[in-house]
Amino acid sequence: MYSSKIAGIGHYVPDNVVTNDDLSKMMDTSDEWITERTGIKERRWIDPKSDDTPSTMGTKAARIAIENAGITPDDIDFIIFATLSPDYYFPGPGVMVQDQLGIREVGALDVRNQCSGFVYSLSIADQFIKTGMYENILIVGAENHSGGLERSTRGRGVTVIFGDGAGAVVVQRNEEKGSGILSTHLHSEGKHAKELALEGPSTLRWVPEIIEANDPEDSSYYPYMNGNFVFKHAVTRFMEVIGEALMTNGYKPEDISLMIPHQANLRISQFVQKKLGLSDDQVYNNIMRYGNTTAASIPLAMSEAWQEGKIQSGDLLCLAAFGSGFTWASALIRW
Repeated sequence: MYSSKIAGIGHYVPDNVVTNDDLSKMMDTSDEWITERTGIKERRWIDPKSDDTPSTMGTKAARIAIENAGITPDDIDFIIFATLSPDYYFPGPGVMVQDQLGIREVGALDVRNQCSGFVYSLSIADQFIKTGMYENILIVGAENHSGGLERSTRGRGVTVIFGDGAGAVVVQRNEEKGSGILSTHLHSEGKHAKELALEGPSTLRWVPEIIEANDPEDSSYYPYMNGNFVFKHAVTRFMEVIGEALMTNGYKPEDISLMIPHQANLRISQFVQKKLGLSDDQVYNNIMRYGNTTAASIPLAMSEAWQEGKIQSGDLLCLAAFGSGFTWASALIRW
């Protein structure tokens, strides 16, 4: 039985910065209102004139991760792409990254676990490495939220939160005992699926049906979120799944060198930090600069933390996520 490690990290975000003041010109909101509720000051939204898409952003992040891993695209033997906003309804973006990187005909898997997508993907990669099936797996998390947000007062509860971007890692066979990915933990609770969802277009509500209805009050084709309900469940599940990871490996919260939570809401991260008794140096947040980038948020934050020297060899790293589904997950890594 092999073990696995993260050998390379990279990220990419669009150039277009959208501040809270910019949003106040589109809807009834303000910098104070957004900051108080979410901690977000700005986010990146794709410029429609650019060539940025989830797959192209993912490819840019992947190139950096592959280079940092000290390998070439030819060494990648499997691709996992996590997103809720693929370039197309089908095919999925995994095969597009394979083509854009010029990788040989390796397998490509698309993961649709939204905010938990990256940790789910990490767990999948870990299992493939452990069994000896693959040696170098590329994981990409990338999102284009901005194109599907309701830029009006009605939609502000969701629109102010989300941003675009991509993060990527290379998961590799690990030769050192006691290091690498120690464990991953995955959960779901589908009875709350509609509390954070996009109902249409979908196979339950096709585009022609929406067009035919011609209902100006219909908001089903924009994301819906029951904010307070999601917040309450998120803080509970974050605590549970982090505790599960620590207990499985015989650690306590004070043993964590750095926790990187999914960047859903700064208030959620701060609540969990306080409950765990962690210092500011033990938690990494960048939601204030990028908003919630869903499947991209953890690899994007991990990439920045690594660039800033906040992740060192031997550190105990805890990743945790909660999102639509509901799904939640955690991973404990000895760097």
